[in-house]
Amino acid sequence: MRCAVLQPMYIPWRGVFHQMQKVDLFVHYDDVQYERGGWQNRNRVKRPGGVGWLTIPVTRKGHLERSLAIGDVRISAHEDWASKHWNVLRESYAEAPYWETYSDLLRAHYASPPQRLVDFTIPLLEAVAHELGIKTRFLRASELGVSGAKTDRLLAVLEAVGARHYLSGPAAKAYLDEPLLADRGISVEYMTYDYPAYPQLHGEYDPAVSIVDLLFMTGPAAGAHIWGDLATTPG
Repeated sequence: MRCAVLQPMYIPWRGVFHQMQKVDLFVHYDDVQYERGGWQNRNRVKRPGGVGWLTIPVTRKGHLERSLAIGDVRISAHEDWASKHWNVLRESYAEAPYWETYSDLLRAHYASPPQRLVDFTIPLLEAVAHELGIKTRFLRASELGVSGAKTDRLLAVLEAVGARHYLSGPAAKAYLDEPLLADRGISVEYMTYDYPAYPQLHGEYDPAVSIVDLLFMTGPAAGAHIWGDLATTPG
């Protein structure tokens, strides 16, 4: 069984969805430490004035002092961030070819955001994956009750779900203990990212913006711009 394990992110770029599409099971790594300045609560979109960040405000107390797990991080109740993010998306993509096709899907998530960060980001991730035609099964690591640190913890997750092949992002090459996984009968593969360009609004092409950009601009062809025939065609 092929498995990927990745921290929940806020509407990430298409490489994350490619990783989902290539495995049988995608585990949301929600029980590891929250990382300030990471991708768990923010991402980039193309705006009329240039590429900008959408950041979900989270309560700061305890994140560093108590090393909160991602799954325990709460969204700040003192800012109307959801309305602001929705307005930015509408301002940025209302003229996109497939805005009307997918805007209701996203709006439903922003209409009544939950208190915990993962209870917003994970359902939104899975909803977008469904629209892309991804059939992968999803699971939260917190449901497994594993312990440990670094590769030991990852190994515990993989063994708990019966994985025999682990698909990782390329950055993990610097620290992943591959021999440890091999000793337990788990092979390792690293993602490679080589995607075609596609038409974008608002200036020069940027390959590393949120998946919503690709979805609004290419619609049903979005998957082909990630793993389909277009992957071997110049942009």
